Amino acid sequence: MQHFNERLANLRNDIVAQGDRVLDITLKAVESYFDGDCAKARAVVAADEAVDHADVDIERASIPLLGMGMTDEKSIRSVLTIVKVNNELERVADCAVDIAEAVLSDVALPARIPDVFRVMANSVIGMLRDSNRALAAGNVNLAQQVLLFDDTVAKFKQELMRTAQEQVAAGALPVDYAFRLLTITKSIERIADHCTNICEQVIYLHSGLIVRHRPEGWSKPLPPAP
Repeated sequence: MQHFNERLANLRNDIVAQGDRVLDITLKAVESYFDGDCAKARAVVAADEAVDHADVDIERASIPLLGMGMTDEKSIRSVLTIVKVNNELERVADCAVDIAEAVLSDVALPARIPDVFRVMANSVIGMLRDSNRALAAGNVNLAQQVLLFDDTVAKFKQELMRTAQEQVAAGALPVDYAFRLLTITKSIERIADHCTNICEQVIYLHSGLIVRHRPEGWSKPLPPAP
């Protein structure tokens, strides 16, 4: 039992470090887009290798823990949560790389990036930061707050798409740039989705309750079906 707990504690430290690593490159990816900074975008692409290595290391370290014969539910959930969160973080990093690669494309930036995109991108960075904090501290209330913000991100996307269409129609936004903006917006939205997935795992780990999403919006965690 003590050996298991020590290895699990090390694994938790590793997943928290991976969360910090992924947050850093995601923030840099968004900044590279805001600033048109190709050097920072290239740094994001290069940093993804470290994320990939950590992803593999965490997965490899998780498997032996599942084979140690632990029978209490919390211990098993702890390992499974780390495996699932690890996968979500790796996918967030992939989205950051997609944003950076869009910056490195040969499509010139317009004079002004739509304000709603800046709000959306900064909000999703905040979701990722809070997801990491909820994971590190086991903070179920913070995890729930992240889930509640997901609908707001969807509304930002709708407003952004409407604004972009209007600007293209008015000749104020180049068509090529509008396509790139759509690609980056989808990456930002996917990051928000991964954040909600992480927070669902945090809630399940510390409460044993299942989080449900319904068409009308987020609902309170529900107990497992008998």
